[in-house]
Formats: sequence, C-alpha cells, structure tokens
Amino acid sequence: MSSPGPLYADGDETIDDLQVGPRSLSRAFRNAAREASPSVVTILSYGQNMDDQGSADKKNEGNLQDEFSETPLEGNSDEEPDSNPNLNPNEEIPPAEPVPSPLLSEDGTSLPITGLGSGVIISADGRIITNHHVVAGAKRVVIQLPDQTELEGFDIQGDVESDVATFRVRPTEPLTAATLGDSDSLEIGDWVLAIGSPFKLEATVSAGIISAKHRAIARISRGRLLQTDAAINPGNSGGPLIDLDGDVIAISTAIATRSGGYQGIGFAIPINQARWIADELAKFGKVRRAAIGIRLAELNKKVATKLNLPVGIGVVVYQVIEGSAAAKAGMKPLDVITDFAGETVRRSNDLQEIVERLPIGSMQAVSVLRSGEKLELQVQLAPIEDPTDVSGSKDNSDTTSNSNTVEPNAPLPAQESGTESGLNPGAQADPPVKLAP
Repeated sequence: MSSPGPLYADGDETIDDLQVGPRSLSRAFRNAAREASPSVVTILSYGQNMDDQGSADKKNEGNLQDEFSETPLEGNSDEEPDSNPNLNPNEEIPPAEPVPSPLLSEDGTSLPITGLGSGVIISADGRIITNHHVVAGAKRVVIQLPDQTELEGFDIQGDVESDVATFRVRPTEPLTAATLGDSDSLEIGDWVLAIGSPFKLEATVSAGIISAKHRAIARISRGRLLQTDAAINPGNSGGPLIDLDGDVIAISTAIATRSGGYQGIGFAIPINQARWIADELAKFGKVRRAAIGIRLAELNKKVATKLNLPVGIGVVVYQVIEGSAAAKAGMKPLDVITDFAGETVRRSNDLQEIVERLPIGSMQAVSVLRSGEKLELQVQLAPIEDPTDVSGSKDNSDTTSNSNTVEPNAPLPAQESGTESGLNPGAQADPPVKLAP
C-alpha cells in the first residue's frame, strides 16, 4: 500500500503531519492517567443514616441499589416510566460488580454498605481527601487501593458547607500520594481528566475541559466551583480532576441533571480550596473561618453606573455590621474594596476566599475607593461566628452561618445583592443540581 501523499499542492502537510496533534493529546491523556491513578481510591461507607438500633432511615431506603446500578439516583426523570417499551419497571439492572457484604459494628450490629465514592491519597502515611457527603454519618469507612487492598478509615473529619472531608488509614507500607496542582492557574478550555469509581468501576477515566469557573450551587454554601464536561457519575464523588501533567486540580463533587445521571455538566471543588479545608480539618477538627462583618454588591454595569465607577474594579460595601471588625477599621457603605491583604479583589467571592483563610485576629491592609479617593485601612479579622469579636476569643466550633442571602437585582444601596464577607454570595445554578454519590 502506498504511503499517503500530500494534502496540499505544495506538499507541506501530509496525513501523518495532521495526526501529530491528536496523537500527542492521546499520549498526554495516557501519561496523566498513569501518573494519577495510583493515588485514587474507592471509598465504601457503611451504616449511614442508621439509628442506634441498626435501623435505616426510611428516607434513604433503596439508595444502595441506585449506587450500584445505572438508574437515576433521584426519581426526577422527565420520562414517564411506561414511555420506553423496552424498559421493564420491575426488572433490576444488575450491579457493575457484586455489592460488598455488610460489615459489623463494634457492638456486633450488621452494617450495610450505604455509600460509594472515590478519594485521593494526599500523603504517603495515609491521609485521604474526599467529599463530606461520601462519608457523612458512616459508622465505618473502608477504602480499596488500586491493587484491591482494603484499609479502614479513622479520624474522619468533614465540613458540610464546602462538602470536603478528610480521614486517615493505616497502611503497612507508604502509599503513592497525588501531586496537588494549582487550581488558580486554570483557564476555561483547559483539558482535564476525571478519575474515580462510577458504579464501582474502579480507575475509570473520562476527559473534558474546564467549561466555566466561579460556579455556585445550592448544596455547597461556601466557595466557588469549577464546571467541567468530563463525565462525572455516581461513584465519582471525591475523586480527582487532574490536568495533563497528572496533578490534581479539583475534587469532583456534583452534577447538574434533569434525569438523575450525567448530562454534560459537572462541578468540582478547586484543589487550593479543598487543600486548605482538609488541612484545617486535620489540624483542628473544624474549619476556622475569618470575617470582617460587611455585606457586598458586585460592581457590575448597573451598579458601576450608579456610582460613576468603572465596571469590575472591586466590590461594593453596601452594609457594615455595627461594631464589626470592618466598622472598627472605618469602612463605610458604598466604599469599593479593590485590594485586601495585598491581593486584588474583583468579585465578592474573591474577597470571601481571601478573608476566610487568613488568621483570625490578624491585622490586614485594605485598599478602598471612597468618593473617588483611594484610602488605605487596617482591619483586624474576627471569627465568622461573631464579626464583632476582633480578638477571636470566642469558640468558633460551630461553623454554620446564619447570614441572609440578598436577591441579586435589588436596587442600591440598602437592598443591593451581597453577602457578609466570607459568606456565600448565593448565586444558584439554573438546572437542578445534585451531589454525585
């Protein structure tokens, strides 16, 4: 067979030349998956939503079969049950693999498997990161390594507001820890791979791109998410989203769906955010978040026009809590915050992430515009539970926020959209969004 000839009259490009790009991308996918897969584990949770007598919560009956079969996880499909003539509503779809046998609790109670997810090894001595909803309420948690070795989890700590959890296992030899990348450097259009155990099919890899950044969904009240079209299915939750270097850049957590299954829109927690939360949980058993006691409005075109300012140069302070750290620093309504602690602020969630990760009680520099004049202020950070406590002396073990979310299109100044600094701005995803089990 003769070799392919030139595609163009000048003979500059042949079929082999044109295949260099796709082949290089294929090799990049292959190498990235090979690099990251040894650090991905399957997580089995036992005894979730069970009372002390070993009885399951009636609301969650049937979830186990859904975890191990290709059926919607919630009965929200638009298709009527009888509309598919090939579907027998009484016929169960067999699991991809046998459902694991129940385990026994310390008191001898049988614990059924109630959750399936994925996780990432982040230290050779056995630290795992995953989603909070994968392990929440579990009486026992077991991981399966790529070689099928099983290890039991302990010291389980989770943060419901961010859906991040971490725990430890006791390996007999050092584990292969993942390399954690820099999620702040990601751009829309970057290639990514999702790795996990959808339907307990271990080490499944799917490819896609970063579709959007700074997404918000109702079930995760803290932080912004990455959106991807890499397939995320039941069992992927807690698994990594990796870049073409094999570095973990996010943790898969949720899907937007009208059918209960993957429809091309998945969400993942940026690894810079997840890593900070996991470190807080590991060291303190809770996430210590700072605040300054203000509510914010985005400086969009409508607001900027009212204030006679350029669009997007900062965020607008439209309310200052009396006696708060911000009030003591001299902040006033309609100040525009442009920089905080040396970092540029363009969105309210930028300020949220900057503020909440800084040490409570620390003094931080703030740059604001007030009536066209640039001012430099100093603010002492308070715990999010009480933004008036600048000493940070109060116990902040309860990390649940009681702040309000304001409608995004109400008029300035008193009712404009906003959030207390460090709290969820409250934007909601349009389609129904569910956590990917």
